[in-house]
Amino acid sequence: MKKAKAYIESAVRYLFDLRRNKNFLSKLEPQHIPTFAFHFAKWKRPLLALWFPNRQFRYYPLNMAAFEQRKLLKFIQQLPKAEIMVWGRNYVSLFDKVTNKIWYLEDGFIRSVELGVMHSPPMSLTIDSQTPYFDSTQASDLETLLNEYPFDQDPELIEQAHSLINKMLKFGISKYNHVPNNKRSPYGIKTRNRVLIIGQVENDASIKYGCQFPVKNNDLIRLAARENPDAEIFYKPHPDVELDHRKKLSNPEEMQHVCQILKDDFSISQTLETIDHVYTITSLAGFEAVLRNIKVTTLGCPFYSGWGLTDDRQTITRRTRCLTKEQLFAGAMMLYPKYFNYQTNKEIRIDEAMDLMIMLKRQHHASE
Repeated sequence: MKKAKAYIESAVRYLFDLRRNKNFLSKLEPQHIPTFAFHFAKWKRPLLALWFPNRQFRYYPLNMAAFEQRKLLKFIQQLPKAEIMVWGRNYVSLFDKVTNKIWYLEDGFIRSVELGVMHSPPMSLTIDSQTPYFDSTQASDLETLLNEYPFDQDPELIEQAHSLINKMLKFGISKYNHVPNNKRSPYGIKTRNRVLIIGQVENDASIKYGCQFPVKNNDLIRLAARENPDAEIFYKPHPDVELDHRKKLSNPEEMQHVCQILKDDFSISQTLETIDHVYTITSLAGFEAVLRNIKVTTLGCPFYSGWGLTDDRQTITRRTRCLTKEQLFAGAMMLYPKYFNYQTNKEIRIDEAMDLMIMLKRQHHASE
């Protein structure tokens, strides 16, 4: 009985898939790139169509059965111009068998006003042909760009980067921009050096693929406290963890005897004010601290480490040059990501994205 049921279900899926293939081909225009997309949540799919109007998409989960992968491989091989897109550092064994181009997508570094878990559309995307930017186990397009781009021959780019850094800091633009500046300081009167520890989602892919060994937030707190016995030490939990959107693997309450936990949700720009030293695993907040000339210690290997701007506890020999913060910004924020305006449905420059974010922040905070 079970075998008969499985046979019927398999036959139904086979016929359904044939129909989907036929429908896909019927909508495929000559100018379209057939694109097979993996691990994209349903709410993201309409956004992809806006970002890539020259592509015809088919969406698939990661957990495909072996026979389903064989059928899909055969179908892809019928379309020599087909390409693959995958969200994050995710893997399907099918990828080893295709010779087609594979693109890895992730949110960019100026993302949105609201958090990503609220399904807010990203204003920027990173699109990498090698691996996502946070994967330090191999070179990404961003790492290659930072290693090889002739920044010294492009003074106009560096001058623009300097101007945009100032603008970013002046208006407190960050990856997420949902928190307005609080009228009071997170810290009070400063009497000695201040160390800020940036908490992260401990099972996040940026830690899994950005660290040679597992690291938890409490490990980071212990290290910072041990190395800075005379400093004021503060810990900022990750907002997704604080709001119970993501899992907590270590309890910061256990470390209250060595640090002050920031309970209120201050913006990262305000949290970095008056700070002398930041400790992080791989957080983007470390990059924002670098732009503010704050000393940054990294336990993992984020994209901004290894260029002579940070105190790195994990070495990466592939990164072979020293960069200025303007060069790092130019590569990571200007040359690498793409920016998009959903009000006009058009790709825009980073300066236009910043102006749009400033306006959206004002609107969002005024309505609260």
